[in-house]
Amino acid sequence: MALKNNMKGGLKVVAIFEAFKGILVLFTGVALFSLMHQDIQAVAEQLVHHMHLNPAKHIPKIFIEASRHLENERLRSLALLAFLYSSMRFIEAYGLWFEKVWSEWFALLSGGIYLPIELFELAKGISLIKIMFTSINLIVVLYMAFMLKQSKKAPTTTNPTGF
Repeated sequence: MALKNNMKGGLKVVAIFEAFKGILVLFTGVALFSLMHQDIQAVAEQLVHHMHLNPAKHIPKIFIEASRHLENERLRSLALLAFLYSSMRFIEAYGLWFEKVWSEWFALLSGGIYLPIELFELAKGISLIKIMFTSINLIVVLYMAFMLKQSKKAPTTTNPTGF
């Protein structure tokens, strides 16, 4: 019984993690939307300067260069995609929090989709952030698979007559 409660507690942890990702992406979408009708390149340059990054280095340079090509329509599209993605994370978090089986399948599939991409990126070059993201995603996917397997093994206590 204690193991079952601990395993279900893991669903709450994953739910909180998914809700956190949803909040993070939602804030990103709102930030993108707020940048409409502004000089995006100037904002990007200010951000790089504010973070004390060298604009001549590879990543800040790519960031600034990419900001040159952002137009209002692109920002609106990115903000909409961020809203849709965060909505998916919130729906998944809700289902996991209330222990809905569909959300376990959803978490397994949505996490599993990213694993090949993350493993490919890890094969191109190892970094702490890549290892961290891949590991967390792999743990969530394996946990969801385990939970789904456990739910199939669990005996049903419902009466077929409904009484």
